[in-house]
Amino acid sequence: MFQELDPILHSQLRLAIMSLLISVKEAEFTFIKEKTNATAGNLSVQVQKLKEVGYIEVIKEFKDNYPNTTCKITKQGIAAFEDYVKALQQYLQMGQK
Repeated sequence: MFQELDPILHSQLRLAIMSLLISVKEAEFTFIKEKTNATAGNLSVQVQKLKEVGYIEVIKEFKDNYPNTTCKITKQGIAAFEDYVKALQQYLQMGQK
């Protein structure tokens, strides 16, 4: 039986954001935008969705008199990402049998 995939992480851009943050723990919005090649508007919407479910923390502050947004993965986000990866591995293993 296949495990249900987390619908929040099943979006390509949200999964890309989480994949980046799982390796670097935290990153500035501009770094994530550059790496994912997303528009600022779409990235902002997806970051907000990840924040609402508690997978990331969003820190807004000023850096050299300019607004600066940093995204940080939470323990809940790490656990959700690991569960998602395990579920995908299960799908792959079922395909090999």
